[in-house]
Amino acid sequence: MADPGAPSSTTPSSRLDEILSAEDRVEELSDSENNSEYEDMGPVTEEELANTAYIKSVTSPIRDALQTETSKARDETLEVVLPFLESNPNEFELNIFRLPKLQRAKHVQFLKNALGDYPSQFAMMDAARPWLLYWSLQGLTALSYDISEYQERVIHTFSSAQHPTGGYGGGFGQLPHLAPTYAAILSLVMVGGRSAYDSIDRKTMWHYLGRMKQADGGFTMSPGGEEDIRGAFCALVIMSLLNLPLELPPDSPARGHGHSTFLDNLGDWVSRCQTYEGGISAAPGNEAHGAYAFCGLGCLSIMGPPKETLNKHLNIPLLIHWLSSRQCAPEGGYNGRTNKLVDGCYSHWIGGCWSLIEASTSSATPSTSLWNRSALGRYILSAAQFKKGGLVDKPGKRPDAYHSCYNLAGLSAAQHFYGFDEDMEGEIGKGDLNAPYHWKKGVLYEGEKVWDEEEGDAVEKIHPVFVIPWDKVEECRGYFEGKEGF
Repeated sequence: MADPGAPSSTTPSSRLDEILSAEDRVEELSDSENNSEYEDMGPVTEEELANTAYIKSVTSPIRDALQTETSKARDETLEVVLPFLESNPNEFELNIFRLPKLQRAKHVQFLKNALGDYPSQFAMMDAARPWLLYWSLQGLTALSYDISEYQERVIHTFSSAQHPTGGYGGGFGQLPHLAPTYAAILSLVMVGGRSAYDSIDRKTMWHYLGRMKQADGGFTMSPGGEEDIRGAFCALVIMSLLNLPLELPPDSPARGHGHSTFLDNLGDWVSRCQTYEGGISAAPGNEAHGAYAFCGLGCLSIMGPPKETLNKHLNIPLLIHWLSSRQCAPEGGYNGRTNKLVDGCYSHWIGGCWSLIEASTSSATPSTSLWNRSALGRYILSAAQFKKGGLVDKPGKRPDAYHSCYNLAGLSAAQHFYGFDEDMEGEIGKGDLNAPYHWKKGVLYEGEKVWDEEEGDAVEKIHPVFVIPWDKVEECRGYFEGKEGF
């Protein structure tokens, strides 16, 4: 099978041409029930007819005749994806909407295997161990699996990876970096419990984060490392969950530039990351990207109520246009950048942005939405489930913990509506960076759907900012709010 992302000199998919027949390319797609063009494909099932009709309804009837390397790669990708949207090549059991059911047991087993030993070929991924743990654990919790059996192993793993000067490396003896530090903290919070919380050296963490704060307001990922929006998001997630002081440590270099808190100039720095397209880039002047959009929105949503911080620092209408343009048709999944291919991980990186955006506009309800939740759910259930377990970028790819985690997070975002209540008075969220504790726990989305909650297609609610289970967020913050000092 050809790599969907590789350039090709072949003509566009003949399968796509069947869906976009010549007479329909400038007119609206016909509602005719004539299926003669499929007569040579053998018996057509009821679900295939329904799915094909849906695909025609969401496919643009106008196609640009100019072929480019990008358009060829997209056509090749569609050729791979369409059979999974139309039919059921994996022969999964179907739900009431004639789509594959969520293969819960298979995905659980895949993710449990991902927490086991790896062959020697994976040595190059040693520094990614905190991420492998986070992705696998979060995927399991989304599937309602009790991960308490991993608590001791997780604590032991990260106790050895914690650096004496603060933060976490990829493993024992490795230098600290904000990416594995973020994954380590989320993993420890997920397994929960006093022993997990007390294993975190909050004082050295505070000093470490202080060394990442930069003169222009942003954060680097490591001492002397790259400054980008991941650093800002990771730092604020850690500070909020661990209830760290908002004041900069005395030894923070940013104090020499007139800063006194971690938030000084941060909102303005995030503003400068928004591009002319409307999306958000890693750093000012770079290309907009889906994962950076979520990091930027998440950072602002920790700084304060989304309706306040997002509208103050971003052009929301332009951002909504860019996010909407990332949803591919007819696939229903998302891509991460302009002119790129659909990829299951953006089910979260883009799909997860919408709860934060909707909170900033107050325009959504449990039965309305700014985005097509149903189309994303269709892509995940039909095209992103691997036959033997785990979830994928797109058909033809191998499953991994990363795509499994973020496909499931995207499915959760599609299935649940989360509201933000600035006036909510809860038992936690009394200190700094308390905005994330004003989210309502969410209700099932009541609009158009393609998943059957009663038959096991629903996944667990996931906190829209922290992307871990809701109860673990509250348990962790509550524990550290009850402590005095470090």
